[in-house]
Amino acid sequence: MRRIQIFDTTLRDGEQSPGCSMNIKEKIDMARQLEALGVDVIEAGFAAASQGDFNAVRAVAKELQKTRVASLSRALAKDIDNSWEAIRYAKYPRIHVFIATSDIHMEYKLKKTREEVLEQTGEMVRYAKKLCEDVEFSAEDATRSDPAFLARVCETALEAGATVLNIPDTVGYTTPEEIASLICYLKEHVKGIHMAQIATHCHDDLGMAVANSLAAIKAGADQVECTVNGIGERAGNAALEEIVMNLKTRADYYDADCGIDSTQIYKTSRLLSSITGVKVQPNKAIIGENAFAHESGIHQHGVLANKATYEIMSPESIGLSKNKMVLGKHSGRHAFNERVHDLGFNVDLDISNTLFKNFKDLADKKKTVSDRDIEALVRSILVSEIPKTYELQRYVINSGNTITPTSNIALTSGGGEVTEKVAKGFGPVDASFNAINKIVGKQIRLEEYAIDAVTEGRDAQGEVSVKITCDGAIAKGYGLSTDVIEASILAYINAINNLIYENAREEQ
Repeated sequence: MRRIQIFDTTLRDGEQSPGCSMNIKEKIDMARQLEALGVDVIEAGFAAASQGDFNAVRAVAKELQKTRVASLSRALAKDIDNSWEAIRYAKYPRIHVFIATSDIHMEYKLKKTREEVLEQTGEMVRYAKKLCEDVEFSAEDATRSDPAFLARVCETALEAGATVLNIPDTVGYTTPEEIASLICYLKEHVKGIHMAQIATHCHDDLGMAVANSLAAIKAGADQVECTVNGIGERAGNAALEEIVMNLKTRADYYDADCGIDSTQIYKTSRLLSSITGVKVQPNKAIIGENAFAHESGIHQHGVLANKATYEIMSPESIGLSKNKMVLGKHSGRHAFNERVHDLGFNVDLDISNTLFKNFKDLADKKKTVSDRDIEALVRSILVSEIPKTYELQRYVINSGNTITPTSNIALTSGGGEVTEKVAKGFGPVDASFNAINKIVGKQIRLEEYAIDAVTEGRDAQGEVSVKITCDGAIAKGYGLSTDVIEASILAYINAINNLIYENAREEQ
């Protein structure tokens, strides 16, 4: 079987998805898990985009030991220099250079002729090659480009030293038949193309990203670019988990496989959701909550008789445990730690002790504690690893339909000093945020606020995520409590702590 390279761009294209920004620590955590998953290449970011992106790419490059690390660059010397400085300490570095090749992009975005694009392609790939042995070239909007011109550009990049030729469906326009035909055309018309890997990078604007990626593989592509949970620009990228499980489930058809450890898929998906706060829809293929659920009596009967009647792959194949032990206030530490491990979390002893205490406290309030409850508890502990400039000491809310809501908040600062302020608001949450702003002494703007019940029932935990801005900087926060007001306050404080932490890192 052919071995398909999995190029993951969750940290670059995926992070460009609205609401999916990550700080350096979160990117490192995600990169470690992607390496454990077995991806071949991690595109760690766009180093020239900002100092924060540069720092994140460099941090990921220094962290990984097995996986190739790439940085995206426009076909400009300054971008390429930035990428090389960021990835030069990687064990396996790659510079990823791109330029648009469709007529509409060349005319309206680049304002360049075809000959100028050809010249810039050769010049910049040669420049990158002098710095890094592994250079990937991408023809942006390739699927809307003139095939004959695209072939000339690819040949120019090859002659300049490109090791990978990427044929992106940048705006999700193509169909499986068309991209397969384009790959075959380039294999026939690009001199020396057998010397390089052929890659594809598909977007999901028409819901065809995975189908197009698989069609490209069938036509001879050696690498697919994708993201965990399919996050990315606009409607997203091709979903890594769907491509991988298609290859593994239908190896007979594709005659190809990849090096992904599929039992790490569920863990990777949940980690990304916990970092970004963007949940996976229940009916999402492979990793949605309903992907292995059976409600129909006919289906249940069939599965009980033989799982293969309605399951073409097993839950265990993506890292889900088929046995679900009910956890409650009488559960012991061993059973709890086993469940945490089964859910894909590896925590040290100190965190494990704190986590078990929090689990017991929650179990006293709820009859049973679900997997989602445990994931939320772990996430709240991991979030707390950010230095706490401010901590909640107490709060008192006065609210009703005949009075103006007020909130009395007391926060402890890093030096142990307690500051208490009272503020009014449109509701108890708004009043609490206004009181916190008074304590912090900054003009903080709430950009996004989302609340969700972790599980069903009146005793469900409230899970709150917020996004704030202050002086042009953006930060996210997360809070968890059976009291939604407390969860909101904790999320807001966490966002402020994240903001202060990131600003301090930027100044270093």
